[in-house]
Amino acid sequence: MGKESDDTVPQEYPYFWSKGSSIALPDFLTKYKPSMVQNDGTKPWIWVEGSNRNQDTSESDATVAISEAAALLKEVSQRVEEIKNDDSVPMRSSKKTGAKSKKDVREKVQADAAEKLKDISIKHNYVCGKWLIFAPADKVDVIWSKIATSLISGALASTCAFLAKVATSPANETPHRQHVICLYIPDVYDKDAVTNVMKVLLRNHGVNLSGVKSDLYTGAGLDSKHPSGIPSTVWKNTSLLAGSEIKEQQCASKGEIREEITIKRYGCGRK
Repeated sequence: MGKESDDTVPQEYPYFWSKGSSIALPDFLTKYKPSMVQNDGTKPWIWVEGSNRNQDTSESDATVAISEAAALLKEVSQRVEEIKNDDSVPMRSSKKTGAKSKKDVREKVQADAAEKLKDISIKHNYVCGKWLIFAPADKVDVIWSKIATSLISGALASTCAFLAKVATSPANETPHRQHVICLYIPDVYDKDAVTNVMKVLLRNHGVNLSGVKSDLYTGAGLDSKHPSGIPSTVWKNTSLLAGSEIKEQQCASKGEIREEITIKRYGCGRK
């Protein structure tokens, strides 16, 4: 993802579902499976909108925010390159002289830039973003269907999450291909709300999470390969929950899934 339009639902788009749609959600999910819909350049995403969407975006100035963020990224990229080529900045830090290493200096610049990006987001009220989830091609239909259904009538419906999308299949198949699923939240800097969504995704869906990305980052083109080196996500998983708790939540989810399969197959649960 690298364009503002990636976070905007196209008008009159057949691969978009909301409560006002003429087709029921289960039928929509059956009709448009990410493994079966091939992207020919006009249908990169399948969307499902929840009932928590805030339609009032009048106070948000995404265009100006993205422009300011892009300028900052350019400035930081240049500074990072200068640090790399500056012979006066040592490769290693020195306790004796107090000199900072190139890595130390670079990471300080990047951390400061991340805070400035946050300031830009807040100033322009452009703080929305999404949880990133990756699903293997052979499981994406099931994972997507459960998340979309949960957003409308399940555990995710009680969170701040308001919109979800999944990448369709590429024209040319590639080995070990994965589909990205984005679950949108209104404020990526609301740590409690973001963590609440995370717990539901782990506990109820057992998915593999890849962090929280701001729409500002997407619009400005900040990804994991950006020359600025600024982290491409606002939150990493372990910044929100301890690794042990993440594992515990996922294990609990797998246990519930196994029990559900047992009940369906044999009519019994745990003993």
